Amino acid sequence: MSNKVLGVIPARYSSSRLPGKPLAMIGDKPMIQHVYENCRKALQNVYVATDDQRIIDAVEAFGGKAVMTAEYHTSGTERCAEAAKIVSGIENRNFDVILNIQGDEPFFDANQLFDIQRCFEKPGTQIATLVNKIRSSEQIFDEKEAKVILNKDEEAIYFSRSPIPFLQKVKKDDWAVYHTFYRQIGIYGYRPGILLEIVKLALTPLEKAESLEQLRWLENGYKVKCGLTEIEETMCVDTPEDLQKANELYHQLNK
Repeated sequence: MSNKVLGVIPARYSSSRLPGKPLAMIGDKPMIQHVYENCRKALQNVYVATDDQRIIDAVEAFGGKAVMTAEYHTSGTERCAEAAKIVSGIENRNFDVILNIQGDEPFFDANQLFDIQRCFEKPGTQIATLVNKIRSSEQIFDEKEAKVILNKDEEAIYFSRSPIPFLQKVKKDDWAVYHTFYRQIGIYGYRPGILLEIVKLALTPLEKAESLEQLRWLENGYKVKCGLTEIEETMCVDTPEDLQKANELYHQLNK
């Protein structure tokens, strides 16, 4: 399927905690190059979607492809939608699936891209994301982790920063033992027509409450297929401290 799939890496220059984040150096490469090269291990068609010429120049300098998108986008989903339209024109073709790939996880496992593509082997899949099993109670109660509960068809019923479901009469330290909990991994896939629809949706009460964009889709009746992966999320680079740790890890991996 990979020839019919477009991978888009949204990459804003502005970042309150780490300005110019996509161009931050990890080893001898900017972070966006690490992400791009990982994507190319699984996808033939990969583009960076940015709002800054410096990122365009950096991507083209290492032989990658990038498109300029508007500054006003409030989410990676919106930037991804604009980029998908631009790229379809550049390539003079339509894609079956658009993947939205995080630009700040330089060490992510490219096999995740195969995992999410498999979700679209079912023709009725509208939107897909990846989940994996939570191994510890600490993760269950971590508000930074988006948890998800699934129906019998492995579609999302609800996403929450709270632990879901709630286990009555079970000590919190034992929750991971008595029930299978799932956490979401921040990669999305969309049918192109669905992507263009969801970016037109207004902010919804549940999304506002939880600060989770995917709840907007559920509230409007869209189905989100959840692909189970055994691959854990890797380091997300958000701060100067994260960048230092990423460089330490890079040098450990490349000794």
